[in-house]
Amino acid sequence: MRSIGEMARDSGLGVSALRFYDGAGLLVPAWVDPVTGYRWYGPEQLEESRVLARLRRAGMPLADIRLVLAGWSSADTDLVRKLLQAHLRRLELGLSDARSEFSTLRALLERRENPMTVPHTTTVRPAVSAPELAAALDAVRFAAGTDPELPMLGGVLFDIERDALRVVATDRYRMAVAQAGTSGHGGPRVQVVVPSPLVDAMRALLSDGASARLTVDGDRVSLEAGDRQAAGRCLDHGFPDYRRLVLLPAGRRALVDVTAFREAVEAGPVRVSEVREQDGVSFDLSVLKVAADGVVTVCEDGDDGQDHIAVNREFLLDALAAGARDQLILEFGAPTAPLAIRRPDTEGTFSILMPVRLEN
Repeated sequence: MRSIGEMARDSGLGVSALRFYDGAGLLVPAWVDPVTGYRWYGPEQLEESRVLARLRRAGMPLADIRLVLAGWSSADTDLVRKLLQAHLRRLELGLSDARSEFSTLRALLERRENPMTVPHTTTVRPAVSAPELAAALDAVRFAAGTDPELPMLGGVLFDIERDALRVVATDRYRMAVAQAGTSGHGGPRVQVVVPSPLVDAMRALLSDGASARLTVDGDRVSLEAGDRQAAGRCLDHGFPDYRRLVLLPAGRRALVDVTAFREAVEAGPVRVSEVREQDGVSFDLSVLKVAADGVVTVCEDGDDGQDHIAVNREFLLDALAAGARDQLILEFGAPTAPLAIRRPDTEGTFSILMPVRLEN
């Protein structure tokens, strides 16, 4: 007999997934301790659990998986083959439809003549507050992407407009925006994407001194602070229109004490996600709910209310640290809407986390 922890290790399903499949009647433990409620699995169930894990990774619906497992246990290979073939045909048809739609979208992209980041031919040299820029970079750096397939997200957008510099980073699953004041630039809006290594070099210059000067000259960007400088080429890619991405519907707002809430998230229950939506890597989930009195709670396993929101726990902890305040505002929308994390005193600095579906 295997304990639920051993079964999770040997099958690759995860403890919370095994509990879910038990409740769904797909993989019911051979024995449950009547006193402790602890689940135990028989030797023959290991193969079934591995089949189940593979079928879920292949995206088969639970209703079909139920039939496959029934056929598997009864050695009805004909039924199993037909179900596998039917699902494969659905996947192939879906891929064919997706290819057709993507082909159309590529054609539309080729005809577009209004890129999101307009090439600059003039030089701009705004002065910027060193402490403000340092704080802004600290607030967004954690959200920069690392996926080589999406190089445009492997840096930080510097968006200069009037007397403000906004810095933005996103890896698709989270986004962070912060702002610093500037002076000396009264021209049109200028945007450049600064690669992450250069961002880190710029941040290192800002430890001392009150002011710095940012220079954008064509495809090059530099930051001068005192007698030191960090300079390099911008990324030759457009950046998503972040202003559209941060237009969130109004939600429930809750003020949290960051230290206490962080401890609750770190020590609270987590669920191992099998959705694998984030670059093919499984991750721990924290499921949050907000009560009518504004108290935010990390939910126990199985507590899946309609208004609860699940987020990548590591990303949530990163966002709390980047908030750099004793108190932060969590803004909850629908379970499918991003979770916003805002500073009470600064509307222009915030981060958003994409939710994760709780369905296994």
